[in-house]
Amino acid sequence: MTYNGPAGDSGGSPQEPADRDLLTALAGGNAGQDRAVAHRTRRVVMASLGVMQQQEAGRRRIRAVALAVLLLVVLGLGPLVWWAVDNLISGEHLASFACQSSLWVCIFCPALVAAALVAGWWKHKG
Repeated sequence: MTYNGPAGDSGGSPQEPADRDLLTALAGGNAGQDRAVAHRTRRVVMASLGVMQQQEAGRRRIRAVALAVLLLVVLGLGPLVWWAVDNLISGEHLASFACQSSLWVCIFCPALVAAALVAGWWKHKG
């Protein structure tokens, strides 16, 4: 009894091209095609790496700008907060215009910064 292949083929001709391709691949006859595929793959990977590096640089730049803005807000509001607390501690009336305006600014500016941060986060998520 003889083996006729996986599908029960009795002819030898369908088996010969597969064997020839296998022998050519094992002997290194397709090295040029393999090299071309490797070069294409390498180019695609390098392009993807470049895109990922640009995205990371953009994220770093955004973080740096956000930190700078936060630092400027803190440095800008620091003296005002100090003045408002000093007015409240020194016994100045809460109904005076200067005290009320400084308190409103101390409440309103951080609220605006928080709203801008939430809006930026929301835009980035959506």
